[in-house]
This record gives sequence, C-alpha cells and structure tokens, in this order.
Amino acid sequence: MNENRLMQQVTAIFSIFMVFFYFGVGCYFVFFSDSSYLDKPVRVIMGSTFLFYGVYRAYRTYVKIVEAFFSKGKDEE
Repeated sequence: MNENRLMQQVTAIFSIFMVFFYFGVGCYFVFFSDSSYLDKPVRVIMGSTFLFYGVYRAYRTYVKIVEAFFSKGKDEE
C-alpha cells in the first residue's frame, strides 16, 4: 500500500466524522434550538442548509470510501 492510498483512506474516515457533524448541527438548528438570538425562519434555513450539505457530503464520502478501500490500486493489479 502506498502512502497516497493511505492518505485517501484517512481522508475518507475524517469525512465520515464531518458528515455526522453537519447532520448534528442541522438537526440542532431545525429541531432543538430554542435560542432567542435567532428567529425561527433563520434557524430553519440554516439547519436545512446544513442537512442538505450533509446529504451531499455523505454521498461524496460513500464514493470516496468505495474508491479508497474497495477498489484495486494501480500497484495491486
């Protein structure tokens, strides 16, 4: 395994944590935040933006994981 493939795998694992972060922040803004410093429409817009970006990021992470862990590299063929 070369260092480039190892770096791709580390980046893919980090991306999983970022997906959970975006989903968590989005859910917090949409469902659990009752803060008085942001109006409800602003919270819902921000939260839904985080959720939609989390979905996009989850798809890109899935593609990256399949490429990094389950595809044969050039040196393994």
